[in-house]
Amino acid sequence: NNIKRYREQLIKLGLSYDWDREIKTCSPDYYHWTQWAFLQMFKHWFNIKTQKAEPITGLIDEFNRSGNINIEAACNNFKLFTAQEWKNMTEKERQLTLLNYRIAYLADTMVNWCPVLGTVLANDEVKDGSSVRGGHSVEQKIMKQWCLRVTAYAERLLTGLEKVAWSDSLKEMQRNWIGKSDGADIWFKIKDNDRKMLIFTTRPDTIFGATFMVLAPESELVSVTLKPEFRDEVLKYLEETKKRTERERLSDIHRITGVFTGSYTINPFNGKEMPVWISDYVLAGYGTGAIMAVPAHDSRDFAFAKHFGLSVIPVIKPYNGEIPENQSHDTKEGIMINSGFINGMNVPDAIQKVIEEVKKQGIGQRKVNYRLRDAIFSRQRYWGEPFPIYFIEGIPYPLNENELPLTLPVIDKFQPASDGNPPLKQAKNWKTKQGHPLECSTMPGFAGSSAYYLRFMDPHNNKELVSKDSNNYWRNVDLYIGGTEHATGHLIYSRFWNKFLFDLGYICEDEPFMKLVNQGMILGRSNFVYRIKNTNTFVSYELTDKYDVTPINVDVNIVDNDFLDVEAFGSWNPDYKDSEFIFNKDGKYVCGSAIEKMSKSLHNIVNPDDIIEKYGTDTLRMYEMFLGPLEMSKPWDTNGIDGVHKFLRKYWRLFHVQENIFSVSDETPTGEELKALHKTIKKVQSDIENFSFNTSVSALMICVNELTDLKCNKRHILEKLNIILSPFAPHICEELWEKLGYSVSITKSSFPGYNEEYLVVETFEYPVSFNGKLRFKKELKLNLSSQDVEKAILQDERTLKWLDAKTPKKIIFVPGKIINIVV
Repeated sequence: NNIKRYREQLIKLGLSYDWDREIKTCSPDYYHWTQWAFLQMFKHWFNIKTQKAEPITGLIDEFNRSGNINIEAACNNFKLFTAQEWKNMTEKERQLTLLNYRIAYLADTMVNWCPVLGTVLANDEVKDGSSVRGGHSVEQKIMKQWCLRVTAYAERLLTGLEKVAWSDSLKEMQRNWIGKSDGADIWFKIKDNDRKMLIFTTRPDTIFGATFMVLAPESELVSVTLKPEFRDEVLKYLEETKKRTERERLSDIHRITGVFTGSYTINPFNGKEMPVWISDYVLAGYGTGAIMAVPAHDSRDFAFAKHFGLSVIPVIKPYNGEIPENQSHDTKEGIMINSGFINGMNVPDAIQKVIEEVKKQGIGQRKVNYRLRDAIFSRQRYWGEPFPIYFIEGIPYPLNENELPLTLPVIDKFQPASDGNPPLKQAKNWKTKQGHPLECSTMPGFAGSSAYYLRFMDPHNNKELVSKDSNNYWRNVDLYIGGTEHATGHLIYSRFWNKFLFDLGYICEDEPFMKLVNQGMILGRSNFVYRIKNTNTFVSYELTDKYDVTPINVDVNIVDNDFLDVEAFGSWNPDYKDSEFIFNKDGKYVCGSAIEKMSKSLHNIVNPDDIIEKYGTDTLRMYEMFLGPLEMSKPWDTNGIDGVHKFLRKYWRLFHVQENIFSVSDETPTGEELKALHKTIKKVQSDIENFSFNTSVSALMICVNELTDLKCNKRHILEKLNIILSPFAPHICEELWEKLGYSVSITKSSFPGYNEEYLVVETFEYPVSFNGKLRFKKELKLNLSSQDVEKAILQDERTLKWLDAKTPKKIIFVPGKIINIVV
């Protein structure tokens, strides 16, 4: 029903979609290929040496030959093993080992879990520790989830940005999201413990300034470092942290919280003991989930140290000036101090020296790290693509490709089970023919949207996602228009999905979207009614200063030019059925207004059906384009639609002697008419190519005004004008095209070219000033000599008026610019 509704609206808007290529991501015919792509990811691993995905069968062959000693893979935690040790493993042990290498893998992951909704939520579905939908409590919880190894492609996702024509700001958003950083992994001994703590740092030069360590609340080292006497306080802190999402923890930089574990680590270079703390400003997914804190040179570490009374040791002195007091000196420039063997070095040299020493002592290595996280791919809900996975003794195995699509079963209850299990857990016979249980979670929304553009190329192919012939023809998306909200979600996932399929040879292009334009948001014009406090009486906007009122958002669809439809207001909300009104002096109720984001909660959503019913589709289309530049956010104001509607009526009248009596002439057009047309063709053609639709509409309006003043109804002019207007207002132009005698649609006609000959300017309207003050304008031919210009000006009646019988001292004439008479 939802799809049917959207399709009706898209058709009503006259949008030129090829409905033969319509795809529905909820259809088994479509998600067959989403499941197929997931199986390919399950059957492949990422080889760091070749920087591409390769079959897991090749990895098994290598394990049989040499173990994993020679393997460089993007993978989870693993230990080295020999070929013999691999051969001695049980089937279960082998499958668990391979699961660490697969691009689609199952692992324990920290998620946003909502017990009431019974599902994992994405970060943008959580606000202030509660679900956006329903306001239910959300906690951080470790759950076994399917993940996609997006991080394996981090470097290629970065370098690929150089190939595409995207805005610099959008590229920068992706670069920041991927978050590449060079540094080192360093091992720190934990005092009185056999375990060590691994940290990743981009600033190994500051290791002598490290005064404490901080663990992410989710780190496995919390249990390792926790001393019994601190247990209650730590557990209480961990429970509180569960209520905050990672996004909230990162963004709330002024909130300082933490708890001491009771343990210490040993600085490998100076032997100093450093207390181990836990704080939610450290994330488990970035680096190793543990940091060495250098408060003298990191603002967040500094704030933490000051709050808890921890020591601060400066290790970098600025080239010019003193070390600042009572604040951190966040810098990558200066001379090392208080730093042992790197004293006196500049920062870049010190970084390299410490990395060399770390490697030499066998306590770490050089490391490139990325902020990008693997995508959590499981959802504990019914609506979603089923995973083509079954389990034997808790180990996942793939279905055969000939068993796809695995379709959703018919069930009675769509909510999760009382024990938190997904709805599919309650489905009868949700198992393979052999009786093995199938995966009960389903895929997230972005599963279906990651490769839709590939299916568009070959939507009816029931043998493959897209044929090589179709893909070689279409290749990739020439132009993508979408909002910046997709920058760190959909666009990342689609690029990852595309690169994976490219590695396997199924598609011919490494990047999916070549040119990308971000359209601005359409802002809503909200309206307000004003209720006198503690009453059900509403006062008109002009009278609000006389009463104590509360503004209330009202449905903009019952407001016309800020005048409220009082009867409709009572029907709109039962609470206001018996409302009383204090009207203005004209007996009307005037609403207040503001420009806000279009939102159901603000009641400022404009239904296109209502606009179309009142003004027609062409008016709606042209008004949307006339609002402003494509990339800018623009306020919607229904009051402005009238102007566009009047323009279209004026355009209609060019073809009619009366309202509906069609009349065009076959006479030869004049030079002025040709000039008006051809400058418009040139302008509109250029504007369309540059997505400047608002200025195209302006140019068309100017042209229609000029042709109206010239009383032009010449076929030669109007036919071409009709073609260039048709992409903006297709319905009125199609009707006029038929009236012009054509039986084939205007969409089949060629866009007209412009002739520069008609654009040659022969005259100029000169501003005529007296002693520097503009008094009037006069149009003169550009080829006139200065003597002819002076003669023409002095003979003008307006000149005689302003001279007032005086003789001009001088006449300043600048061809094509100004005329100034000095009196």
